Amino acid sequence: MWRGRCFFERRGGVRIGVIQASSQKAKNPLLFACTQEAVKGRHEVVNFGVFDGEGAEFSYVETAVMVSWLLCSGAVDFVVTGCSSGQGMMLACNSLPGVLCGFVPTPQDAFLFGRINGGNAASFPLGLGFGWLGELNLRYTLEKLFEGGFGCGYPPEDAARKRGDTELLKELGAVTKRPFEECLPQYPATLLEKVRGRENVAGFIRQYGNGLEL
Repeated sequence: MWRGRCFFERRGGVRIGVIQASSQKAKNPLLFACTQEAVKGRHEVVNFGVFDGEGAEFSYVETAVMVSWLLCSGAVDFVVTGCSSGQGMMLACNSLPGVLCGFVPTPQDAFLFGRINGGNAASFPLGLGFGWLGELNLRYTLEKLFEGGFGCGYPPEDAARKRGDTELLKELGAVTKRPFEECLPQYPATLLEKVRGRENVAGFIRQYGNGLEL
């Protein structure tokens, strides 16, 4: 699920997926552009939408299933996501296999989530409080998210203890969450059909993933 401590520092970079709920699809170009700017060419960034002008609508729950599928398949290493408040997406992602998602409304939250918690997804509030200078806050928050290695611990004097806590949390998650494949038979068929039908996600997973099918 996670590729070791500070995996963002590995040679050749990692693959980051950008995907958010339909409620904030107008913000998708901004979220994608700010993510590209934040990683400064060190990592590949792939935009999965949801795009403005699409006919289908995807809730934060449906989008979270796509986040889980992208990560569990190994097609991407990290996901930048969000919804109107950011909270719903974070909660939905954390209820699904293979995802440890942080809620990052500010640069401070993003910096601490990356350094201490070392998760593999970050949810942004793209509607709530997104007023004057909202674009700047999003840009600065993404910059802090990808500043330095993930899961390396913070502050430096407590780094070893913080890393231990993070690894324990991930171990507990592996025990309490069933594998993706085991969950599929219990998911509503209508949900799976809709997510499976999002071809830009499904096709990418077929090409770059480990063969994990819905």
